Amino acid sequence: QIADSEEAAAIDPLADGLDMTPLFDLLTRNEDVLKVFHAGGQDVEIVFNFTGRTPHPIFDTQIAMMAVNQSEQIGYSNPFESWRGLAVDKGARFTDWSRRPLTDRQIEYAIGDVTHLARIFPKILARLRKTGRGEWLDAEMEKLADPDNYRNDPATAWRRIKAAGRNPAVLGRLKALAQWRELDKNLPKGRIARDETIADIASHPPKVQADLVKVRGLSAGWKDNEIGRRMMAALAAAEPLGEDELPPRAPRGAPLGKEGSLVADLLKLLLKIRSREIDVASRLLARSDDLELLAAGVRKGLPILDGWRYDQFGRDALDL
Repeated sequence: QIADSEEAAAIDPLADGLDMTPLFDLLTRNEDVLKVFHAGGQDVEIVFNFTGRTPHPIFDTQIAMMAVNQSEQIGYSNPFESWRGLAVDKGARFTDWSRRPLTDRQIEYAIGDVTHLARIFPKILARLRKTGRGEWLDAEMEKLADPDNYRNDPATAWRRIKAAGRNPAVLGRLKALAQWRELDKNLPKGRIARDETIADIASHPPKVQADLVKVRGLSAGWKDNEIGRRMMAALAAAEPLGEDELPPRAPRGAPLGKEGSLVADLLKLLLKIRSREIDVASRLLARSDDLELLAAGVRKGLPILDGWRYDQFGRDALDL
């Protein structure tokens, strides 16, 4: 679905013989048009997967709303209902979007996404200008459009999964499972197995396929189905990581310890207070991981110690 202030269109990428090139060129090659999304990360990823390019310049209203609102999770309907007094009909969201032809209700629902967005975007922009926070978002929007965020090498997919320690055998299994998950099916990774499940299997590998029934996060059917067999084959073929592939031995920060944990708790409380004071979503200001690193003594590479985040929060966090 696309729209501007004058008109809107629903484009069906599954239509026979439809050439999507003009739309992709508009999104990724036309620098004169600002592309406005709401929670656009998945949309950008789809465009990148088709073209190797990302939409640019880009503006995400979900990120922007976090700069003028304390809410952490701003769903699509929230800005429309609060700023325009509109109740968004969500019923069509759960209909079957793979069936053709789409119903009039489905098309109306889809078009509503962008027609509402075209009307509310200027209001968000005006609020940002009034608060002087537009510049805060420049780096956030560039990060959203950075192609490096969407390049997906199955051989390095394991690095994005949180795993403790440097055990070569465990990390070798994690690498094999993450690569298998990327290549096995044309499905979202989380639909196959969640990161936590993959990490758990790598740490405590089942001896036989029937043991998959005991793994939290997998359905009982994995104990004797084909996808379970393929996972077990990937696990059996896994080799320990070499020293050159292991993550750095030194952690980013020292262990917190009891006193550091108390300091981290105080920093999190300060973050809540400051977020309320300036009416900004705390997640835009700082992440819990960064606060724990600050409490552990880390002073380099933390976003809260740079730019507007330092001015609004980081300086006081350091003082505390």
